[in-house]
Amino acid sequence: MNKILLWSIIVALAGFLFGFDTVVISGADQKLQELWGSSDAFHGSVVMAMALWGTVIGAMFGGIPTNKIGRKNTLIWIGVLYTVSALGSALVNDPYTFAFFRFIGGLGVGASTVAAPAYVSEIAPAKDRGRLVGLYQFNIVLGILIAFLSNYLLSNVGENAWRWMIGVEAFPAFIYTVLAFTVPKSPRWLLLKGKKEEATAILAQLNPNSDVQEIVAHIEEGQQYHHDNKENIFMKKYRFPLILAFLIAFFNQLSGINAFLYYAPRIFQEAGLGESTALLSSIGIGVTNMIFTLIGISLIDKLGRKKLMYMGSVGYIVSLSLVAMAFFLNWEGMAVPIFLFLFIASHAIGQGTVIWVYISEVFPDQLRASGQSFGTSTHWVLAAIIPSLVPLLFAKIGAGVVFAFFAFMMVLQLLFVRFIMPETKGIPLEELEKKLIKE
Repeated sequence: MNKILLWSIIVALAGFLFGFDTVVISGADQKLQELWGSSDAFHGSVVMAMALWGTVIGAMFGGIPTNKIGRKNTLIWIGVLYTVSALGSALVNDPYTFAFFRFIGGLGVGASTVAAPAYVSEIAPAKDRGRLVGLYQFNIVLGILIAFLSNYLLSNVGENAWRWMIGVEAFPAFIYTVLAFTVPKSPRWLLLKGKKEEATAILAQLNPNSDVQEIVAHIEEGQQYHHDNKENIFMKKYRFPLILAFLIAFFNQLSGINAFLYYAPRIFQEAGLGESTALLSSIGIGVTNMIFTLIGISLIDKLGRKKLMYMGSVGYIVSLSLVAMAFFLNWEGMAVPIFLFLFIASHAIGQGTVIWVYISEVFPDQLRASGQSFGTSTHWVLAAIIPSLVPLLFAKIGAGVVFAFFAFMMVLQLLFVRFIMPETKGIPLEELEKKLIKE
């Protein structure tokens, strides 16, 4: 295994913890409400949602440490946050302290969506960048699946099963934290900080068969082209990459993906299926998600980002339209689950594979962390708002109208891909800078 792949896998493990941390709470959900006698409002908005708000804050401000102390050091601290959160959440005896430790884990999730893709995009060769950054998304999906499996296996260990479900995350979190010390610092970040000798040594390890001085000169030329400490992503010349990061994150959530993942059992029941489909939905969704994420990662550097987004957009439109029709026309049986599995496959091969890769590519080195933070914040704020509206919207206007709206938004995504989104496949980051930034 070459060093670039090894380091990319280690950093992508932050995604595994992201997926695991997000889903593991589902196994303790009802037990915690019963244990602490919480009202539905308090349980939903404080006990369950605090990690999500931590994620929003972590994404909004994760660019600051990623820039200041570097990608590697930020990743190490993310591991510490995950470890502390897992142990703290498992050992507490009241809902407020539990919510505090879950919030800390959320900070780790949000910051990891900034630092991990930024790091991998900066060490990866242009021809493999999509596949290597895509490992982060694969690990998210794997973490989700392992969390469902872990919850199932630990569900019968006794009265305190919920403590084991949540606390077990401390093991992979500690291992990840130790491994994060073994990866080098990002050479592009080192060059931004004037540490040329250290950056050159790391680039020599990354490119053993290339002229390292030429690579250094090429990166420095690109950094000097836009190097000004007073610059920020909201300046006029960065408007296009900013629009790209915003729209890809915006459409990611306006597909309804998080609304579906959070409320899959409720959606199946709305479609006339029994509670027994909850297990089918969670495990079936996890497996479908992982298979099509793997397919997407294997294709992203061959077909490119745009083609995967075309495939995903068309799949979204077809599947969401069919789900909406199923609710409007009262189709019973397995129709809705089949359409929703098609929806998950469409998401996994398109937006799921592309989003973290694309946002990490479109900004210049010195603004990558800030741009990544902006794009992921857009994603997480919408991920907090949209699912919270789903129960109300289902009750007020019906599931059919909600899914029809998501289908319409995916038509707009298809137009975005066709007319606005540039292809980034195989283009060095410094070349992308010149292509996307208008002086």
